Amino acid sequence: MSQKEAYRKFCREAEDLPVFFQDWYLDGVCEDGYWDVLLEIEDHQIVAAMPYFLKQKGPFKMLTMPLFVKHMGPYLIPEKRKLKYEHRFYKKFLKQLPSSDSFLQDFHPTAKNWLPFFWKNFKQSTRYTYILDDLSDLEKVFQNFNRNIRRNIKKAEKTLQIRSNLPLKTFYKINRMSFERQGIPIYFSFEQLQKHDASLEKNQSRKMFFAMDEKEQIHAVSYLIWDKKRSYYHLAGEHPDFRGSGASILLTWEAIKFTKEHLGLTIFDFEGSMLEPIEAVRAQFGGKQVPYFRVWKYNSKVLELLNKVRSIF
Repeated sequence: MSQKEAYRKFCREAEDLPVFFQDWYLDGVCEDGYWDVLLEIEDHQIVAAMPYFLKQKGPFKMLTMPLFVKHMGPYLIPEKRKLKYEHRFYKKFLKQLPSSDSFLQDFHPTAKNWLPFFWKNFKQSTRYTYILDDLSDLEKVFQNFNRNIRRNIKKAEKTLQIRSNLPLKTFYKINRMSFERQGIPIYFSFEQLQKHDASLEKNQSRKMFFAMDEKEQIHAVSYLIWDKKRSYYHLAGEHPDFRGSGASILLTWEAIKFTKEHLGLTIFDFEGSMLEPIEAVRAQFGGKQVPYFRVWKYNSKVLELLNKVRSIF
């Protein structure tokens, strides 16, 4: 059995493996390159894994983040998340990584140590996601929201209905409007989203939400994904003509309720943002700030110089 085949079996068994690390998820998003995985095995059992994505851009080989993947990096089973194991496993992974001109990965928040990477001259910046880590009492969660958030939800509930059975093309249309309003191109095509969505739907790991008024005008959309431990507020968008309706706030609340009431999960991950306006909203929902590591390294001075001029990651 190859390492990749062994990892596919491990993905079906691991209890807290993040959705972004799942083999089927990576199959659905890795374009213009390929994904593989490094493994650490003890007593015939996988105890640590490090998926990676290698792509070629021009003359450069880059270990980087695939489209729609929020986190990669080393994953250790819970009982091995101790310093002595982390150092040993990380050192082995670093020796086994394929040669490349650059490396960039956003580690999952469960990976709290990057020191072996530092010793090999990698660099790191701290980034943040926001998490509601106890949805056991939804009324308590709601009361912990900022007063304006609660008021907007109650206002929106009076004029909007929530649908989930509309086409993916409709979702993409509204999602794209959020980018157009800001004057920036959307970073994925409908075809890429379609492939991603098909993989998630097949594995029963996604749900779309649409906020619609009585005239069947769509005000906002959101896209929730999940694994065995938490849900992730994966994608969202709003119609520029209805930004004051509170639809986006309402959809966030609907996704939180769905996480607890239908999925039986107690952790809701906003999937982070380093943008100040978005961070402010996450905080108003009572989200707990949770750090994670962005770890990178250039092995090519030419690529490093080019990336200072324009990002090609």
